[in-house]
Amino acid sequence: MRAVIVAAIPSPATAVWHLGPVPIRAYALCILAGIVVAALIMERRLRARGVAPGVGMDIATWAVPFGILGARVYHLITSPQGYLDDPLRAFAIWEGGLSIWGAVAGGAVGAWIGARKAGVPLGVVADAIAPALPVGQAIGRLGNWFNNEVYGRATTLPWGLEVHDMSTGELLPGLFHPVFAYEMGWTLGVALLVWQWDRRFGFERGRAFAVYVMGYAVGRFWIELLRIDEANTILGVRLNVFSTVVVFVLAAVYFVRTRPGADRSGSELSSAVRRA
Repeated sequence: MRAVIVAAIPSPATAVWHLGPVPIRAYALCILAGIVVAALIMERRLRARGVAPGVGMDIATWAVPFGILGARVYHLITSPQGYLDDPLRAFAIWEGGLSIWGAVAGGAVGAWIGARKAGVPLGVVADAIAPALPVGQAIGRLGNWFNNEVYGRATTLPWGLEVHDMSTGELLPGLFHPVFAYEMGWTLGVALLVWQWDRRFGFERGRAFAVYVMGYAVGRFWIELLRIDEANTILGVRLNVFSTVVVFVLAAVYFVRTRPGADRSGSELSSAVRRA
């Protein structure tokens, strides 16, 4: 009798290595790598817009911590049940639990503060980070693979994902949709789309960022419907699905209602940058 060989994507059985007494967590490394890459892309795009070198990194020092805080707070608000018995777990961000919509909201606040201090219009910063953020997201999503999380329903497709029970190290029976990988591919596609459209149409006043939000929201909508991990629901629909629809509508309204045009004249921007 011929054996049936089923193709599958393997998952690591551990997400932590130790350098002596120091734990090295794969999830944290992926998040940090995504942040660094996104910041470098933003810095380069700001320079191309006439902003002085280093200003982008200065803004990132505000946007990143606010983004992480927003990502965690959103997760805790929408999924509080996992932390009621052990509130200190709320600080264990290396276990996962960072929401992109919370990160966008928190990061926007931090970017606004940093942009004001640098004298750079927020719209210029938003458009500079528009293709950078989804690249960073894609890199960060790799951390979910190490954590054996963000997977979907069972599947027999050849790219089905093996998943470990991380508390025991044992493989769960069957294969699952690699939702994290779907999102990685989608966000990279969104980054390419935003970059190409921005070059072609010359988006200004945050309209490139609105395109990113709309593009990501479309993918997040159908990807969210595949997920089977625990989540709060409204009328049987995951809460993040509703959040995604609301965010898409807000971004679409902003894109349509915001008239194309420079955030400031070139001389005003140059003057602002010289003061930074």
